Amino acid sequence: MEVVTGVSAPTVTVFISSSLNSFRSEKRYSRGLTIAEFKCKLELVVGSPASCMELELYGSDDKFYGKLDQEDALLGSYPVDDGCRIHVIDHSGVRLGEYEDVSRVEKYELSPEAYERRQNTVRSFMKRSKLGPYNEELQAQQEAKAAQRLSEEQAQASAIPVGSRCEVRAPGQSLRRGTVMYVGTTDFKPGYWVGVQYDEPLGKNDGSVNGKRYFECQAKYGAFVKPSAVTVGDFPEEDYGLDEM
Repeated sequence: MEVVTGVSAPTVTVFISSSLNSFRSEKRYSRGLTIAEFKCKLELVVGSPASCMELELYGSDDKFYGKLDQEDALLGSYPVDDGCRIHVIDHSGVRLGEYEDVSRVEKYELSPEAYERRQNTVRSFMKRSKLGPYNEELQAQQEAKAAQRLSEEQAQASAIPVGSRCEVRAPGQSLRRGTVMYVGTTDFKPGYWVGVQYDEPLGKNDGSVNGKRYFECQAKYGAFVKPSAVTVGDFPEEDYGLDEM
């Protein structure tokens, strides 16, 4: 490619592609780099040795401009503008995608027993400092709070009879009325839950979650809420006007 001269910005943002992989990287480089220096920087991007690189320049419209083939020429002496693409052709014999297949990379493995014996690990530091799960006092406090919350939820749930009419005031939702269909624990989340069949299709399910059925109702009429969001009472069914929509 013919080398040109002119005044331009000291750096240029280009896309780097390679014959070794299928992705592109957006990088910024100094126009003052020689092509030889530029190739050395590209080693970390594409994984190809600088001595095995052939560089091709494409415009932002993917039009081929030519090759960057003068090792001592400056990158800025070529028509390299923001948005151009520089394609690296590797001649080292590496196959396409070889650097993308992480299954072929030998991995360092350490057994749980060997890791436990090491003294310079995050786990050993947390143990020495009594942090997180190794702070017995804090863990005991958290377990006590969790047990208290569960006990409070159980007491609230026990006051909600199945079959009773209710109002539900869940966070971020409008006030909704329905019928209590289920009270108890579930497999999808810990704690106590109240399954409600709404009067209108304002719910999220049909009484089943993750393939397990807790009660029967039409699709989009069922919902599970915390006992604290449920008020039991003589609430007549309201017409939300959705049938007319």
